[in-house]
Formats: sequence, C-alpha cells, structure tokens
Amino acid sequence: MAAELDGPRLAPKSGPVRQLVVFLHGYGADGNDLIDIGRAWQQLLPNAAFVSPHAPEPCGQAPTGRQWFSLAARTPQESWNGVNNAAPGLQRFLDSELERHKLPPTALALVGFSQGTMMSLHAGLRRAAAPAAIVGYSGRLVVPPDADPEAFAAEITSRPPVLLVHGDRDDLIPPQALFQATQGLSALEVPVEWHLSAGIGHGIDGEGLRHGGEFLARRFALKY
Repeated sequence: MAAELDGPRLAPKSGPVRQLVVFLHGYGADGNDLIDIGRAWQQLLPNAAFVSPHAPEPCGQAPTGRQWFSLAARTPQESWNGVNNAAPGLQRFLDSELERHKLPPTALALVGFSQGTMMSLHAGLRRAAAPAAIVGYSGRLVVPPDADPEAFAAEITSRPPVLLVHGDRDDLIPPQALFQATQGLSALEVPVEWHLSAGIGHGIDGEGLRHGGEFLARRFALKY
C-alpha cells in the first residue's frame, strides 16, 4: 500500500466550506509549490478550502522534490504507466478530503501544473461523479501508445469542464501539447477552453492565474 498523501491546506476565507480545490504540483516540486495560488484565489473563491498534497514518491532527479511518477525514460509508455499507478492513491485522497469537509463529489475542482496536470486530467476524467472543473497548467493529456480510441473513450466516466493554460515559449512541454490535449478532450466530448500565455515558458503568469481563478469561480457558481 502506497503512503497516504498529505500536504499544506488553506481554510476558506469566510464562512463554511462549500468547495474543495486540490492542487497537484509538478515533477521535482512538492505541495508547497502551489498552495500560494489558493491565497491568490481566496477573494474569488471565499468559501473554498484548498489543499496541495505532496506527490507519493521522492523525485528521481531532484534531491528534495517529489514525483507522481518517474520520468527516467520520458516515453509515452512510461507516462501512461505512471498516471495509472499513481491514480488510485490520488483518488483515495480526493475521496478522503471530500469526506473531511462533508462535501459532495461535485464540489471538487482539480488544478494541476505540468505532471500534476497529467494527473488531474487522468484522475478527474475517471471520477464516478464529475468534478466541478479541472484547470491544467503547462501539461498534457496522457494517452496510451497506439491507443484504441474506442477503448480509451470507454475509460472516461466523467466529463467536467476543463481549462488548459500554456506558455507559448515552454521548452519543457511544448505548447503543441496544449492543442493536442484540446483536440483529445474534444474527441472525448469533454468541454474544454484554453489560453496561451504570450512570452511565458514552463510556468504560470498573472494572466494565466486570473483565467484559472475566474474559470473556477464561474464553474462553482453554476453549481452553488
């Protein structure tokens, strides 16, 4: 049994908890890397609780960071195996956090960066009940090599609205990954929006943060 996930949390800015936003960090970082986004979004989402779990494994290429899965080979098969191996532990964590706050599964939003975006999309599209939203920064949609489109589509159990944000100068995960993911999600009948941040590399700028926060606020407003 893999170790249980945990990480920094933020309580709602005001009132009772009505939504849960879970941040999933990138390769070689940890939960502390993204939790400050929650502070930036508290004005937009005053009733949201935020949590940013540390990935389950020590990073193979960073002395202090964590990884959701290995990137030693950097092949499509490695990524596909990785998201599938990490997903059960993440799903247990999401269920536990919703239970902690006595929230329904539709009160959940996932926000990922890079490898965390891969996990957010993989896990979010396979929830029994669709989350309110997924926001993915600087990532990609992981698909199996030589995928059978019908078999892959059969795995999808929920279709939450998705926002993808990417820097047009990202040299780690090229911006083409944004359009590949958008096309892949559309083929799965997942509603998707996207934003390309001009002059930005593998990171998140203020405009990208604004788009993400406003997207979540709109999606939660439609449900609550």
